[in-house]
Amino acid sequence: MAGKSKEQRLAAVHERALERYDRTYALQRDIREQCLQDRRFVFVPGAQYDGVLGDQFANRPRFEINKMHQSVLRTFSEYRNNRVTVDFRPADEAANDDTAEFLDGLYRADEVDSGGQEAYDTAFEEGVAGGMGAWRLMNCYEDDEDEEDERQRIHLVPIPDADQSVFFDADAKRYDKRDALCAFVITGLQDDAYGEETGEAEAAIPERAAYNLRRGDRKDITSFDKVSKIGVFDWFQPNVIYVAEYYEVELTKDTLSVYVSDASGEEERIKRSQYADKDEYAEAIKRLEDQGFRLARSKKIKRRRVHKYLIDGNRVIEDCGYIAGKFIPIIPYYGKRQIVDGVERVSGRVRLAIDAQRLYNMLASLLAEISVKSPVEKPILYPEEIAGHEQFWAEDDVNPHPYQLLNPILGPDGTTIQRVIQYTKPPAVPPALAGLIQLVGMDLKELLGADGDQQEVVSNISAKAVELIQNRLDMADFIFMDNLKQSMRWAGEVWLSMSRELYDENERPMRVVKPDGSDEVLRLREPTTGKDGASGYANDPSAGKFKVTADVGPSFTTRRDGTVRAITGMLQFVEDPNDKAVLTGVAIQNLEGEGLQDVKEYWRKKMLTMGVTKPTEKEAAELEAARQSQQPSAQDAFLMAEADKSRAAAAKMMQEIETLLSKAKEHEATAAEKLAKIEALDIETIMRMVDSLTQATQPAAQPGAQPQPEQQPA
Repeated sequence: MAGKSKEQRLAAVHERALERYDRTYALQRDIREQCLQDRRFVFVPGAQYDGVLGDQFANRPRFEINKMHQSVLRTFSEYRNNRVTVDFRPADEAANDDTAEFLDGLYRADEVDSGGQEAYDTAFEEGVAGGMGAWRLMNCYEDDEDEEDERQRIHLVPIPDADQSVFFDADAKRYDKRDALCAFVITGLQDDAYGEETGEAEAAIPERAAYNLRRGDRKDITSFDKVSKIGVFDWFQPNVIYVAEYYEVELTKDTLSVYVSDASGEEERIKRSQYADKDEYAEAIKRLEDQGFRLARSKKIKRRRVHKYLIDGNRVIEDCGYIAGKFIPIIPYYGKRQIVDGVERVSGRVRLAIDAQRLYNMLASLLAEISVKSPVEKPILYPEEIAGHEQFWAEDDVNPHPYQLLNPILGPDGTTIQRVIQYTKPPAVPPALAGLIQLVGMDLKELLGADGDQQEVVSNISAKAVELIQNRLDMADFIFMDNLKQSMRWAGEVWLSMSRELYDENERPMRVVKPDGSDEVLRLREPTTGKDGASGYANDPSAGKFKVTADVGPSFTTRRDGTVRAITGMLQFVEDPNDKAVLTGVAIQNLEGEGLQDVKEYWRKKMLTMGVTKPTEKEAAELEAARQSQQPSAQDAFLMAEADKSRAAAAKMMQEIETLLSKAKEHEATAAEKLAKIEALDIETIMRMVDSLTQATQPAAQPGAQPQPEQQPA
């Protein structure tokens, strides 16, 4: 059966993408609309009266006393003062701390170069206010204008309005969506972004993929569905075309075979996916067997790749191919997240307080409306009494007059009649209004966690009490910070997966950023020799496994200030001058201020000579050169000469001792030889004496007597 054509394959992809999006959209539509309304409620003036409530107050005062904005702003400030950092740690023997530190610096450099903090801030603020935010990781060329430079770096890019544009597989239940099989990022483009009347032009979509379309083909454009159905917008959007980035995860099985040579013990690893067809794979196996290799073991492994497409409502616009890494490079962030009835539901800080805020605005508007009405009693007259004086009476509220005019009304007898019907009474404030406003205000404080009394620092209280108050305030923000930590950890894993494919050039210079913000240039995959003499590569992201962690903590400047305070407190208990010098140097290195650079350099050099600070390669070379070029003083020369004399005397003494030991060994050998000879001579003499005594004690033999058998000694 012949394979499918490219057009057929892309048509199947488009159909599958629309089905998945419709299923996801149906489940998430109402939730995402609520997220958008929550964000508008906090940040857009007038949005607190959107919908039916605005219609009811169409011709009445509509005051907004936005108590939510300050609460949300406090959470933003707490986050910016306690940034979340990504940390890589070795997870097996092949990884090491040096490479992990290199990955930390490389990740920070990508953050700084691409403005990653903006991506984090946008996602966090949208998640806290509305319930969901997101950012993306994408690979970009280091120099777009250099035709020969194909080196790439990873950028972290924000996704504004993520609750309206980012959708994951409806069956994905994990927080970070690592189990998602697809994802969509919706982008709206103005009609004139597709080109001029003639020719082609590139559309400025976030991932810089080109959407080239001629003006004559506009009839084929079908805008991709968008979530915004709220009906109230901040701007008019004429002729907007929506396109979608569609990420599809492809899971395939592969076979890893390990062949071993009996002669040399060498291993060869081959994968089925490395070969185009079965015949080429079989030929590779036969070639190994002919070389003396045998199959040692095999394993079924899973292969994960992410395919990216650019689609609209009508077709696949562009097949972007496989992206770097094995994960969808979209990082979600949720303020609060629950799965209820199998549906993912998200919310932010303000969701539960919206009704209380609306009620507070309504009561405040009603009270204002009552207050602005004139409390002065006004007479109710017949029209003929003020005929000709209407303007005079009407301007009295704006321009009070010292008197008012009335037309006289004459009776039958010609006398003037005063006919005041009655007087208006000032509006009365309902007794329950003040109590209700106070009650709603207390509810808002409880729901938003913004108690003004707790935020004030009262004098004459202990530092422990201040710390307890601050911890109580931080607990209201803890869930948002902890969720951001999960998102940052997942961003580190996605970045590591991408870096293994993008950062694989040998000895490529890479800029890294240290924790204090300073820069350093290191070489990627730099050849090195280990302590055991084995060759390898330093700064290799693909060497070994790494565990990614994320931690919430104070900013680097705050930590340095704390270090200075701690060391200052320790100095009063240290008596050793050298220890004091070391602590003083550490404190000065962590100080911030104008005019301290020269002092910091002086103390760093001093700490280098003391062996406290680990020198860089450049500093180590400078120290060695200074040591070799330094001329010794007269006292040092005298001491060195005396030391040489002492070493010479010690060497001579050692030589004499070795000579004496040698002679002693010779005398010992001679004495042993003489002792051996003496022992042999003594034994021979004793034996002769025994024989003589034996012969002397035996009787003479009688004639004719039979010889007696020899007696065996007992």
